[in-house]
Amino acid sequence: MARPAHVAIVGAGMAGASAARRLIEAGLAVTLFDKGRQVGGRMANRRDRDTGLRFDHGAQVLRAHGSAFGARLAAWAGRGLVAPWDGPDRFTAVPDMTAPVRDLLGGLEVHVGRTVTGLSRVSSGWTLALAEGLEPRVFEAVVLTLPGPQASRLLATSGLVLPTIERATYAPCWSLMLTCARDLPFAGDVLRPAGGPVAAIFREATKPGRPSGKPAFTVHATPDWSRTHLEDAPEAAAARLISALSVLFGMPVAGQGRGHRWRYALVEETCGEPCLYDPRERLGYAGDGCLGPRVEAAYDSGLALADRLVAELA
Repeated sequence: MARPAHVAIVGAGMAGASAARRLIEAGLAVTLFDKGRQVGGRMANRRDRDTGLRFDHGAQVLRAHGSAFGARLAAWAGRGLVAPWDGPDRFTAVPDMTAPVRDLLGGLEVHVGRTVTGLSRVSSGWTLALAEGLEPRVFEAVVLTLPGPQASRLLATSGLVLPTIERATYAPCWSLMLTCARDLPFAGDVLRPAGGPVAAIFREATKPGRPSGKPAFTVHATPDWSRTHLEDAPEAAAARLISALSVLFGMPVAGQGRGHRWRYALVEETCGEPCLYDPRERLGYAGDGCLGPRVEAAYDSGLALADRLVAELA
């Protein structure tokens, strides 16, 4: 029996995970590479070293508009991997936002902390160059699920292009992981101020499955503020956002804050297609940059590209 075709996926966020699960279910072999310390991409979670508290400092909620993601979301809810939060049709993951991605990737070959720096076409497929050295295997196909500008730069190393990928544009976002001495004075799970540099404040303690402790919040800055301060050091951005919170609430906000810059946070313009795929080269791109700024969009895009590959390789 011939061995199954082997697909390399660059990026282990929701798009990469949904594509990988579909390919594996179709009988193909999959290996994922991600430069991050954990899977999830912008569905990220970070543990504060000093307090032990964890922050979902990227995507906050999951919502379903279509049947495919709706069925997956219902299955996760039935297994306790997601639960309602901030509204009846809005879900957060349990115990943190990486849980759905980790579930899709269960049992798969995933390499984190591995940065793919180059793609090379060879007679039998594709080889990958990593910052840590050359990946020795040859893959029959390559899937890119990075933000569009990052995927374009990686594509350039192969001398190939995927038409319309350059259309995907993103707004940045500074994220503040804040532990306070006392609670912030707003009701409910989320505060979305009408003006100023703060786009939203998320109360971590009200999320299902989170440990109790000191008041903890994730704060997202607005796209305009994030653009203005894009090259700030994380410490400086955190201090500025804490000052903005003091102005917002009319009182000093005392606490420890860590900043994280998402250079490609929120899709502003999409490629306009469910996925991009070159069947001659067996090279494709999937992600929210194809369909829009939602976790569901990344999931659906990953499925769309996987279906193209299954039709040719399974």
